[in-house]
Amino acid sequence: MKSLTLLLCSVVMAFGQGGGSGEATAVLRLDATPGAKLKTVPVSAVKLEGGFWEPRRETNVEKSIPTLLQLLEEHGVMDNFRRLSGRKQVERKGPLYTDSDLYKWMEAVAWVLASEDRPDLRRTFDALTADILAAQEPSGYLNTYFQEERKAQRWQEQYRGHELYCLGHLLQAAIAYYRATGNRTLLDGGIKFVEHLVRDFGPGKQPLMAGHPEIEMALVELYRTTGDKKYLALAGYILTGERERLKLTPQQIAYTFSGRPFIERTIMEGHAVRAGYAASGATDYWMESGDAAYGATLERLWQDMVRSKMYITGGIGSRSAGEAFGDPYELPNAKAYTESCAAIANLMWNWRMLQATGEARFTDVMETALYNSINSGMSLSGTMYCYRNPLELTRDASATIRNPWYSTTCCPPNLERMFASLPGYFYGTSAEGLWVHFYDRNKMAWKLADGTPLAVTMETKYPWEGVVEMTVSPRAEREFTVFLRVPGWSESTRVTVNGAAVSGKAEAGRYLAVKRRWKAGDKLKIEFSMTPQAIVSHPRALENQGRVAVKRGPIVYVLEQEGQAEGVNVLESKLLLTGDGAKDFTVRWEPELLGGVVTLRHKGAQPVVRSESLPLYRRFDPKEPRTGKVAELVFTPYYSFLNRGPSASQVWVEAVGR
Repeated sequence: MKSLTLLLCSVVMAFGQGGGSGEATAVLRLDATPGAKLKTVPVSAVKLEGGFWEPRRETNVEKSIPTLLQLLEEHGVMDNFRRLSGRKQVERKGPLYTDSDLYKWMEAVAWVLASEDRPDLRRTFDALTADILAAQEPSGYLNTYFQEERKAQRWQEQYRGHELYCLGHLLQAAIAYYRATGNRTLLDGGIKFVEHLVRDFGPGKQPLMAGHPEIEMALVELYRTTGDKKYLALAGYILTGERERLKLTPQQIAYTFSGRPFIERTIMEGHAVRAGYAASGATDYWMESGDAAYGATLERLWQDMVRSKMYITGGIGSRSAGEAFGDPYELPNAKAYTESCAAIANLMWNWRMLQATGEARFTDVMETALYNSINSGMSLSGTMYCYRNPLELTRDASATIRNPWYSTTCCPPNLERMFASLPGYFYGTSAEGLWVHFYDRNKMAWKLADGTPLAVTMETKYPWEGVVEMTVSPRAEREFTVFLRVPGWSESTRVTVNGAAVSGKAEAGRYLAVKRRWKAGDKLKIEFSMTPQAIVSHPRALENQGRVAVKRGPIVYVLEQEGQAEGVNVLESKLLLTGDGAKDFTVRWEPELLGGVVTLRHKGAQPVVRSESLPLYRRFDPKEPRTGKVAELVFTPYYSFLNRGPSASQVWVEAVGR
């Protein structure tokens, strides 16, 4: 009873957290958004503790964020601002988009501060803000690449200039910091730049486009924060496109995913991150404007992506040339580009589609990307990062995948802000009640739509085990609905309240509505089936013909050379499958391996003749052995690949029936 009282007290305290104006620390502020079916629960209202994600978040705060700041300093990213104010006499360093890398790092810090008070991080943020704003021109313009010696070049190559992209990330960092601390110094600087755009650009003025979309999301969130409709109008203008006035080529239009009206888009094409960010901004605009054409376009693009252009890991962007989407079913494994930022863009878009619709298909995509292609982007140590996240590697090729620094440093701070803001993605609310999107050990202290304080505790070993136990405690007895996401991978799901089975079918890939009169201490129990599954792909995904990928729960597995028995070659292994995952795989919890993981073991096969002794081509022999000699194969989670040094690996493994 004492712990329940303390938790309910924290619910009341949570109402006052956030910005100085009383704003809550929500990733998206949707309380007044007409097109949002769901409302977000703040980062500050959810405490992850002792489960799957909290160790990752602790590593992010203690290792990733401080070491990346040091690297940003060493590579001159902060000095790019100081040189403009005369605080440093140095040359500008790095590509034209380096400002955004610092802003994303600052947004990560802001979300950390939404979860816990860190005076050291606050002081650092404020010092960086002073350096940044000291470089801002009186007009409001701020971009270290296009000031001073390159001033004449600004706005001249908007399809590639990243000026609005950098501003978008500045605004997102500023909004997050304002919500976490109440300090609006950086926010006011960002607004000053936006006012410059409103004054000088738009219909009848200078043309404006987002060569790298991002500003659209930021402008809509700025509108939600300030209530000033001209920021929403500017987002709509940018989404409408300026193809004719900017004289863009068809190739430039396709690559940027901008430059023409968003609603004319029919497929996901071009640069994967740009496409994902454009779709995210368009979803934000759709929720605010109610323009049905945006909803129809977004659904069309989503279907195109998930039906033919998304990897099993939730990664998107198959081509290294242009970091781009390929043709339908063009999903190579070794050459997969699958940039970490693109997986994050995929999650961000699906997060917005979820808020607009309340449909679990979007949450399923989010979960797939989060546990696999996003989680793989940062090493378990927190100091090495993947720009690419391929699904097959030779040992030699693997040596260049994880690195502490990239000249294009977009992915590391993007991963850091994702992990820092993660508590804000677990729950939602609506007029009907509470929505549960993700499962991990946590305590939530928030409120129902009628203002009733609500506390939830969740105990689980998810994603390693399928049992989730929740205690639901409204401050006063109330009738409302708890919507529980039933993941699409769960072949059977059982739900009970206080030991009694709930009515209604727990259908995979949907939210199960549990409506009742809830009182403090009510117990929900969910049991998901966690049988390993062998997954096949569409026959037109040519590289995967005759192969399967292995999943258990939300986790995609990889066959990595490191950790296999002597004589096993993972690139030549075969799976011998019965079709019954419980028989085909042995599940083993290994607490000392890779931070604690469930491995899957399979009695597969190695070839009788090693490949190095074979010619490049030979005649087909129907009598040639199809299986070879038996060998135990050990599968580990995909996200953990290359955390034990260079190693060959593959997700899609040749398989034959037993």
